[in-house]
Amino acid sequence: MDFYKLILTPFIWILNAFYNLTGSYGLALILFAIVVKAILFPFQLKGKKGMIQMNMVSGKMQQLQKQYGKDKERYNQEVQKLYEREKINPMSGCLWSFLPLLILIPLYSIIREPLYYLMNVSRDALPAIADAVNWGQAAFDAGFIKEAGAAFVDNGYNQLYLASFINNDNLAAVQAVAGEGAKMFAINFDFLGIFDLSRIPQAAFWTVEGGFALFLLPVISAGSSVIFSLISQKTNAVNQKASENTNATMRSMLIITPLISLWIGFTMPAALCLYWIIQNVLSMGTEFISGKMLKKDYEEAAARAAERELQEKEEEKERKRQLAEERARKAEELKNAKGKKKKELLSAMEKDSKGDSAVIAVSGVGMRSYARGRAYDPNRFSPDGPTPYHDPDRDWDNAKKAEEQPKEKEGLFGKKKESTADSAPVENQDTVKPEGKVQPVSTETEPTVETSAPEAAAPEESEKE
Repeated sequence: MDFYKLILTPFIWILNAFYNLTGSYGLALILFAIVVKAILFPFQLKGKKGMIQMNMVSGKMQQLQKQYGKDKERYNQEVQKLYEREKINPMSGCLWSFLPLLILIPLYSIIREPLYYLMNVSRDALPAIADAVNWGQAAFDAGFIKEAGAAFVDNGYNQLYLASFINNDNLAAVQAVAGEGAKMFAINFDFLGIFDLSRIPQAAFWTVEGGFALFLLPVISAGSSVIFSLISQKTNAVNQKASENTNATMRSMLIITPLISLWIGFTMPAALCLYWIIQNVLSMGTEFISGKMLKKDYEEAAARAAERELQEKEEEKERKRQLAEERARKAEELKNAKGKKKKELLSAMEKDSKGDSAVIAVSGVGMRSYARGRAYDPNRFSPDGPTPYHDPDRDWDNAKKAEEQPKEKEGLFGKKKESTADSAPVENQDTVKPEGKVQPVSTETEPTVETSAPEAAAPEESEKE
């Protein structure tokens, strides 16, 4: 047996059971969606609890960020200890949202190939079944193929179209060629007498029989996705206050989810679009239920968030008060100080005020006063502040020009100029000063050093003696 088919066996069994119970493919899908939602609801509830717990410890995480922000390794270790101590799984808040998509993949396979999965028909028997229902002409009349009489090819949604041609009139002929182990039956794709769930909705609905009703399914699906996203944002309002990234994610999901619904609706069979609509409607109900069940948790999280905000304000007031007291103390100490100590205090106060003004000047960007963060310190790595930017190309040009300019050499009676190219004097050669003016180089030799009078008279006295 196919391994993938073995994985899909529970889904196949449930969908077959519901179809045998109701006799309607649409009702079977609705009941299937209800069962899936009931199974996933505990995971959804756990995920929301995880989001609330993450919101409750966000204050502690901010404290860890302030304490170990510079040491990333130590910060990560402390965060992991916090998760273990509070028994929090940081991924539990988002994993449950991916489970419905994991259910959608096997369901899509079952809807796309109902003969192989629901009726256990061998792929080798599909051409014989196509001949029994006159596939070439029936598919051409329905617009499924472009050439009349074309042979059946098992790709795309052809197997779904083939299943839609099986009815009570040709069921006996199909059963005769289906092969051993096949459980053939005619699927009722008609839902509410309006929707043909075996067809794909088209944007140009006027080109397809019953196309307008099918066109409404993707529109309803997108609308239900928008409503569900708005309800989810409202119920998760407490968690959204914990992070601006969460708000941005929810806003993007408000746009992306309807687009996904439209894409599913206009590219896949109407049966899958119906399942997606039912999932959205059921998700709205579970949001309300989980909101009622977690009301106390939400209130506790909101109270902790308010308490944390109040505590941060009090800490800011206390910090400002301590800073004012420290300045007053230094001012009083400066008033009583004399001499060298007073100069040292003045120098320290000037340095502190310079550092504060530098922080205020560089931490803001435009109208945003704290764009680089309240804890931004330009003197963190150097007492002179941030290193100014230098253009390496311009530095290279300046260095090259400096090498080409004459160097100055100290002599006994002052400075004399010496060419970088040659230390010997050069006759009739011009050199360029830094100002760009041309000046001839002097060819005179250096003046000789004369000895002083007392030093010259010393040998004469020795000769007389």
